[in-house]
Amino acid sequence: MVRNLRPPALTGTPLARGELCDTPPCARESRREFSLQQKPLQSGIFRIKLVIMSRQIIKFGQVSENRKARFAYSIEDTIEAGISLTGAEIKSVRYGLVTIVDGFVQRRGNNLFLAGIEIQKLPTAARIVNFDERRQRQLLLHRNQMNRLIGKLQEKGATIVPLKLYFNNHGKLKVLLGIGHGKHKVDKRETIKQREWERSKARLLKK
Repeated sequence: MVRNLRPPALTGTPLARGELCDTPPCARESRREFSLQQKPLQSGIFRIKLVIMSRQIIKFGQVSENRKARFAYSIEDTIEAGISLTGAEIKSVRYGLVTIVDGFVQRRGNNLFLAGIEIQKLPTAARIVNFDERRQRQLLLHRNQMNRLIGKLQEKGATIVPLKLYFNNHGKLKVLLGIGHGKHKVDKRETIKQREWERSKARLLKK
């Protein structure tokens, strides 16, 4: 007599959930049970990855802008400079985890450093990589450019602040520095009026 070798699931034989057998349907059911048990862990890992993947990697172009600088200071001149960072800091910058609003340039000996900026650690590397998020970072300039900026800093009321942080066409990180003086209240009011006029003009042109 030839026995019916078809799997129980095809013949209509009921199986308890998770019951062990040698048939493919039962194996699939067992794997499904395992995947359901592991779902909270997998979703937890997915949430951690989602924090990073929600930000796109910046390869070229602007990373951060200091809009407050042109309101608080009268910018007379600008200069582009490089900045010395570690590999972990560069990776954080590529994900946009940097703030330059409170940044300013300081002199230390014959070198210039960018202070007040904050580079946050990546959430996925916080336990492995450790660095001071608000440490002073050295600016990379030619000696004649550095001497010029040092001379500007010696002027009364002069300051140098970061305006933009960006990756140039070669993928190198650069900072645009603004050289200027602090504005008085009257100057700030004029800046506000000019800004409002520019917005009104833009609205009229759209119509």
